[in-house]
Parts: sequence; C-alpha cells; structure tokens
Amino acid sequence: MIYLDHAATTPVRAEVRAEMEGPLGAIFGNPSSTHAAGREARSLVDLARDRLAEVLHCRVREVVFTGGGSEADNLALRGPLSRLRGEGGHLVVSRVEHEAVLETARDLTREGFELTELEVDSRGWVDPECLARVLRPETRLVSVMLANNEVGTLEPVRELVRVVREGSDALFHTDATQALGKVPLDVQELGVDLLTISAHKVGGPKGAGALFVRHGVPLDPVITGGGQERNRRSGTENVPGIVGLGLAALLAEREREAEAERQRQLAAQLTELILELVPDARPTGASGAGRLPNFCTLAIPGAEGELLLMRLDRAGVCASAGSACASGSQAPSHVLLAMGLEPELAAAHLRLTLGRTTTSVDVEEAAQIVGREVAQLRATTPA
Repeated sequence: MIYLDHAATTPVRAEVRAEMEGPLGAIFGNPSSTHAAGREARSLVDLARDRLAEVLHCRVREVVFTGGGSEADNLALRGPLSRLRGEGGHLVVSRVEHEAVLETARDLTREGFELTELEVDSRGWVDPECLARVLRPETRLVSVMLANNEVGTLEPVRELVRVVREGSDALFHTDATQALGKVPLDVQELGVDLLTISAHKVGGPKGAGALFVRHGVPLDPVITGGGQERNRRSGTENVPGIVGLGLAALLAEREREAEAERQRQLAAQLTELILELVPDARPTGASGAGRLPNFCTLAIPGAEGELLLMRLDRAGVCASAGSACASGSQAPSHVLLAMGLEPELAAAHLRLTLGRTTTSVDVEEAAQIVGREVAQLRATTPA
C-alpha cells in the first residue's frame, strides 16, 4: 500500500504509542482525583500541556484540551459568542473553511448572528482588503484557517489579524489543524486570539485536540459539567489521547524544517511526474511557498473523482478527492467551487498528501499508477 492521504489522518508514531501505554495501563487514575493514582495521571496531562505551550509559544494556562479539532473549532466560535446570544453581532469566516468552522458559523445565524462568508481567489486565498471591507463595528469574531485542508493554500493570517485589529474589536480564530508540523505556529507572531490543532494529523491518536485561548479572551464552555480545563471544557480528561497529542506535536515541531523541505521536494516530484503522464491535469491551490509542503492537488478532466479513487485504491494507492470529513458526499467540494472551478472539474479532483513515512519510491510508483488509471478510466468512460 502507498499511503498518500496524510491530510486525512496519519499513522500513530511508534514513540507516541509507547508513551500512551502508561495511561492505557498502570497510570489509570482520574486526573481530578487527589490521591496518588490521580496525581500521577495529572502529571502526564500537565506534561502534555507544557509541550503544547512550547510548540505554540504560549502560556501553559492558555491551552485547552478537547476531543479533537472539530470540537476545538466549535468551542472557538461558540465559546466567545455564547454570552452575546440574543444581542446579535457579526461573524466573518472564509468560504473555504473546514466544515467544523463553516457549518458552526452558519448554525450561529439561528441564534441571531449575522454571517459574512469571504470570497477567495482561484488559489483559495483570502485577500486582506476584502476582509477590511466587510468589517463592522458589531463584528465579534473572524475565523480564517491557516492552511487549507483540500488544496494546501496558506492564508495570510498575520495580515488578516492586522486588518482586524485596525478595523474592529473582533477576536480572531485560525484553524491550524493542517499547519501543525508543517509551518511555524507561534501564536505571538501570528497575533491570533484562538487557534485549533489536532493530534491525528501529526502522528498522534484520533479524538484528541486542543484550542489555544489567549489570556483574557472570554470563553464559555460548550460542554458543561465538572469544570475541568479551568471551566472551559468539562469531562474527565482523555489522558492517553492528551499524552499522545503532546508528544506528537513536540516531535513534529522538532522535525518540521527538515521534514517540510523533504516533503516539498517529493510533492514537487510527484506533481511533475503526473503532469508528464497526464499533461492536461490542472494543479489547484497556491504554488511554491504559498502552500503546505506536502500537498499535490490536481483537477483531472475526464476522470471522475470517485471512480478514480476507487481505481487507485484497488491498485494500492490511498488518496482522496478532498476533505475526508465530506466523505460519502456526491456534491463537488465547497472549497473547489469557491475557488471558481467548474462543477465537473471540481468533481474530478485528486488530493495526494505526503507524510514522514513517504519515500521517493512511493512517489515514483504512485505517479505511474495515477497515469495508468487515468488513461484506463478515460478509455472506458463515455465522452
């Protein structure tokens, strides 16, 4: 099997599995308990929080553990706005956000908030001037992702934050789920108020995530109960998942520069090889330094996406058309449509994403398989 779907999820690293064995076995206490077993579990949670604070360049108390990236996104949007329920306000997100942000923002309109969805260009890029034009005195929150999960485009978050600071009193959230381990995540430099990450994108377990919440940002819990996480997210902590998240993020950050360059070269090689075999394939998203280093994304005319993915799967290549969170949907990707792709071309999209386990041999073999399967699919599909 050639696994080229690391944007969907990654294999759990051996070091992470080993470190998770403690809280899955002997260190089983409830972190809220005051006895020795509970204190031992609490020490593991504290260590993971320290590690994330190091990766994000934030204070330890600014890290809130969640049950994954989607929950963190929900908390980032609902938490600061819940106390304004009934009073209304204005919310801004981009049209290419992950569903966890986009659908949450749309749901908030039922609670009286007005929503503006920012247009993007053909790369999936948000223009800071467009954001400046839609800001209002009543704008409460802006959410624009750091890196797009379908085409890898990097958004100009620093510039967008500057626009928000100059034009409103709104908070700024960024979903950095795809960016972790690929680009620097210094929340002081970015200037954001809230930032989402997830473990399973960097060799950690599924079901573990975190939200950076800048000190002083008002945040009501979405999950209420025992008041864990400084009353910001109730529920007994998922100690094994939190341990895995902390170590996976730390290892990804330590290896980031070397791995990013290696994966960038492999992704460029993969794109070049496929274009040699399928010359009319159309690269999507930004190029060069404007995108994540591990993304190879192409719209392939005459090769319906779902059929191509099935053929690639049978040939031993794991790939996707776009977001795994929209799996099973027959509708073209909202991201690709927002970028201006025709529905037929958006439905013929291929996302190949590399990871730390990807080799040059994988890339060469995968390109040959893609070229062969596209040719056979076109030969058997009516014009």
